[in-house]
Amino acid sequence: MSDKHDATVTEAPVAPAVDDAEKGIPSAVESASAFSDELGSVPDGGLWAWMAVLGGWCTTFCTFGFSTSFGVFQDYFVQAGAGTSSDISWIGSIQLFLLFGMGIFSGMWFDQGYFRHEFLVGTFLILLSVFMLSICDPSRYYGLVLTQGLVMGVGCGLTTTPALCLQSHYWRKRRALALGLVQAGSSCGGVVMPIMLNRLFNGSAGFAWGTRAVAFLMLVLLTIANCIMRTRLPGTKDKGSQVPIKTVMVDPPYVLTVVATVIFFFGMYFPYFYLQTWVRLHGMSEILAFYTISILNAGSVCGRIIPNFVADYIGPYNLIIPIFYSCSILLFAMFGVTNVPAVIVFSFLYGFATGSGELRIGMLFLATSFPILVGTPIDGALLGSDNTYWYKAILFSAIVMLVGSSLLVPARQLTVKRRGTQLT
Repeated sequence: MSDKHDATVTEAPVAPAVDDAEKGIPSAVESASAFSDELGSVPDGGLWAWMAVLGGWCTTFCTFGFSTSFGVFQDYFVQAGAGTSSDISWIGSIQLFLLFGMGIFSGMWFDQGYFRHEFLVGTFLILLSVFMLSICDPSRYYGLVLTQGLVMGVGCGLTTTPALCLQSHYWRKRRALALGLVQAGSSCGGVVMPIMLNRLFNGSAGFAWGTRAVAFLMLVLLTIANCIMRTRLPGTKDKGSQVPIKTVMVDPPYVLTVVATVIFFFGMYFPYFYLQTWVRLHGMSEILAFYTISILNAGSVCGRIIPNFVADYIGPYNLIIPIFYSCSILLFAMFGVTNVPAVIVFSFLYGFATGSGELRIGMLFLATSFPILVGTPIDGALLGSDNTYWYKAILFSAIVMLVGSSLLVPARQLTVKRRGTQLT
């Protein structure tokens, strides 16, 4: 990937890249990269560089992998009587909200040299939350919100962004490869954990020991991450290279992109939370229901790899606009996903499309956390207490995603006019 496009890479939808001279809010990856260039050449390899990649992979496996497996808990907690679909979805949405929303703060602390401190605290909170979740009564709502929602969300927010930012200390020319490998951990976790949880929850282990098994897996992986990841550069509090926020927030293409992506995110996580319940309530195989979230995340593996390189040649807007439209069209098609082949095809394609959108942003990382917080609870409220009004939730999610996709079109046109090229 070109240097122009690999400056900010995180687990969130694309904010199309722009020239630094025009605008931009640097993320921790950008500022750390600039600082590393000042102090010396980036090694682009070596033992500790690959250790950083492996540690990052272990981290995203545990954080995003666990978060995108929430559909398993959603289905289980509803059946256990902990609350309605809307009530339960608040648990997963709070977790994702904190994971995304805390990124701006954990990135800032990374820049200031507190990587080890925040990563250790985040690791402790993640393990505390999952072990405490294992002793919670799955039919009691507030304990689930506290452990899996609040504590887990803060822990994920303190570990995920620093693990991504660390790659800029070791990689420049091959940074896209390094970040792609780190991000692959989230997809691998999203494939393994739903299968593991469903098998254990519905087997002899039950909820308590099934959750503990995941906690012990996280303990091993996060211990490895803490032992093998270390920063190469000292912290800095110099903000001179950063572009003021007000400069960015009056730029029309950027503002349109932010608004479009925020609206889009109101609907994007609907299948990740509710597809397993959809399959079970429509009388399809319980085994198929167990695998739907894993298929979604398997599709996202391909979605993170292939389009990431295509964007360098055709431009990020030219890539992300069709992908966003594809997501909304696939949600409209969910009305016909009522048999086994349709579920498998839908799950893989939707996972591929949403995985393609999880590339580069700056301040958009924080902005998207708010629709993540309220989007799936709105879906749950539209479903009703008996999960009967699926058409309302599907239409809401599909329409807001369609609106968000459409708002990217004028943002692209403004950028084309500014740059004088269609490759934007």
